[in-house]
Amino acid sequence: MTKHYCYILSNKNRTVLYIGYTDNLKRRLSQHAKGNGAVFTKKYSVIELIYFETFNSIKEAKNREKQLKNWHKEWKWNLVKETNPNLETVIIN
Repeated sequence: MTKHYCYILSNKNRTVLYIGYTDNLKRRLSQHAKGNGAVFTKKYSVIELIYFETFNSIKEAKNREKQLKNWHKEWKWNLVKETNPNLETVIIN
């Protein structure tokens, strides 16, 4: 079964958040790093993965992305800090 992801990226200084979804997290992170991800991530150098969730369907991942995009910024930071209190870059193997 294919896994699907909703993820949160930030910039080096942890001042900006970007939320997206994908069916291939490693490939998508590579696209962002090369500047091929989204205009926003390229403009603000938002390429460091700090949080992700795994889903069984792309619909679930997309719905979660929409939900998180509607959250206040503080709520998003609190979500990330629950599992990544030091806001370290998450490495995907």
